[in-house]
Amino acid sequence: MDEFEGRVAVVTGAASGIGLATATRFAQEGMRVVLADIERDSLEAAVSKLQGQGHEVLGVPTDVSQWDAIQHLADQTLRAFGQVNVVHNNAGVVRAGRMEELSLADWEWVLGVDLWSVIYGVKTFLPLIREAGEGHIVNTASSSGLQSAPDIGPYNVAKFGVVALSETLQFELIAEDSPIGASVLCPGAVATRITESERNRPDAAADTETNQRFRSFASKLVGEGLSPESVAEQVVHAVRAREFWILTHADWIDVLRKRVEGMEDGRKLVMGFGG
Repeated sequence: MDEFEGRVAVVTGAASGIGLATATRFAQEGMRVVLADIERDSLEAAVSKLQGQGHEVLGVPTDVSQWDAIQHLADQTLRAFGQVNVVHNNAGVVRAGRMEELSLADWEWVLGVDLWSVIYGVKTFLPLIREAGEGHIVNTASSSGLQSAPDIGPYNVAKFGVVALSETLQFELIAEDSPIGASVLCPGAVATRITESERNRPDAAADTETNQRFRSFASKLVGEGLSPESVAEQVVHAVRAREFWILTHADWIDVLRKRVEGMEDGRKLVMGFGG
């Protein structure tokens, strides 16, 4: 998509982290932006700040794991701005636990936010982007959508699913020579609040030793990670250049090569560090 000025973008998980950084960059490009997030106070603060900078933005409190909520988000976007050109399905959460520890509620919560929200987002917004004539969909997966890590099974499954969904979408758009593009964002360590995501879990779950250990390790990792703003720059570039893969860390290419080498051997399972 060559032109951003005056177009409309929708970003989920937009009250902090990568979502807020991407929403901000879209606004700086002259887009009208709808920010969606489940955290009302943080969302209001983000919207107020962007409006104070002269940007045309709207905040819509949204539980992205719910189909009706995504429908409401689309309705509010059309009511405010009349069209949709770019959608960044970005909201994400994580819960750690070994396979035998994880409850069905753990799986349902993580898959609901990390995978079903993307399914809902594509299903809802793709027809609206078609009506607008051109646009782009960005889906946030993770390096954990390219290489699994232990103790975060639901997160791995969700992120692999987002990669598969995004590839399928892109193949379909290419086959029809569509003016709509798609990208999948696979960040490694980025300085966000992903390790604090259970603050927004509707059904609080008891902490476990595995979850505590993961949170301690991952908090240090993401704390030393890339800035969300640098990731947002990559997202804007990918939309403009119609690039599919957005890999924030170049060294992940080497991890993927080793993964393929393991496949060739038939027995080796190579592990990198999930993002």
